[in-house]
Amino acid sequence: MNSNLANTGLEPEKLPSHIAVIMDGNGRWAQKRFLNRIKGHEKGADTVRMVVRTCREIGIQFLTLYAFSTENWERPKAEITALMTLLKRFLADEKQEMLENNIRLNAIGQTDRLSAEVQQALGDTMNATASNNGMCLNLALSYGGRAEIVEAVKKIGARIKNGEIDAESITPELITQHLYTAEMPDPELLIRTSGEFRISNFLLWQIAYSEIHVTPTLWPDMTREELIGILKDYQQRERRFGRVT
Repeated sequence: MNSNLANTGLEPEKLPSHIAVIMDGNGRWAQKRFLNRIKGHEKGADTVRMVVRTCREIGIQFLTLYAFSTENWERPKAEITALMTLLKRFLADEKQEMLENNIRLNAIGQTDRLSAEVQQALGDTMNATASNNGMCLNLALSYGGRAEIVEAVKKIGARIKNGEIDAESITPELITQHLYTAEMPDPELLIRTSGEFRISNFLLWQIAYSEIHVTPTLWPDMTREELIGILKDYQQRERRFGRVT
């Protein structure tokens, strides 16, 4: 057994292969402390590091973090600029640790909407870690679930128009193959922090049968102990996929 896993009380055969996280509450964390919202995002970046390390240590194969949505482009320009600066810094600072810990970086979403500098930093880290196979850290950047499905439909429509396939060929599997996450299993576990009971346009297709865990904890306050506790809760659930046991 993985020595890091042995100390957690988790059952290795019941670990999810893919965890998705809606990281919510950075702004409220800062406001509660009478700080600028950006301070909340900076503290949230520390939590990202902890969660990535923990998931890598216990053997999670895929971790998808909802870092920036298509709707987030409507936020104040100053906040968007600060978030992009923080993202560039994170990508540069964490590249060496990803290399040392066999973590591959991937990104999903409309990444062409990101600034040239952010796209460059993202591409540099993705290219540097491309051969790593210990865990995939999947950042959802400029991501929207509806936009992803629309894009998949357009790709399939183009293939029908070109005569590659016909409409009868459309199956759930075919749609999955045209999503950003085509090479990944669907998340078995979706975690949302800050106590909000909504999906927020995140992985709408992929989480059809995901177990959902909502915690009132604000993202910057998430701890390794709580994450382990959430995984223990997941391991007690019975996943029936609409069937009878």
